[in-house]
Amino acid sequence: MSSFRIRPRFSQTVNLKPETVQERIAAKIESGNHGCTVKRFPGYLTLRIPDAEQHFWSPQLTLSLDPTDQGTTQINGIYGPSTNVWSMFLYGYLLIGTLGLFTAILGIVQTVVGIFAWGLIPFFILLTLAIALYLFAQLGQKLGARQTYTLHLAYEAAIGETVEIH
Repeated sequence: MSSFRIRPRFSQTVNLKPETVQERIAAKIESGNHGCTVKRFPGYLTLRIPDAEQHFWSPQLTLSLDPTDQGTTQINGIYGPSTNVWSMFLYGYLLIGTLGLFTAILGIVQTVVGIFAWGLIPFFILLTLAIALYLFAQLGQKLGARQTYTLHLAYEAAIGETVEIH
């Protein structure tokens, strides 16, 4: 279940229509004691850990149910943190990446012109912050691994098949 990816995922094709798949998965999760809850959206399902058991790093499984031309359903599942935690990381990467790009350009221009490249100092600080943010995300993924496994087992029980995570 452990992965170096920030958001592990899987893909599966089921020989049913999306509405039927959504109804079956939701009904199995809601009727059984799988250790998770389900939220329904048109074309999507989100499996979550119950509120009483959630912590900062608690994952959720988002299932996209897409119809295919053959009358089957393509299920794409993505494991990730809650929307607030994911947004925090997304904006952190965006800010660090944008500032890193500009400081790298400044430092390279300073080097080409032949002056002291002080612009590379903040670049390497930002590079270190990007690596730290990635490692922090990996730590969170490890802290939420047991709950990710719970979500995965609940999905497999609801769909009735085993699924490999990439």
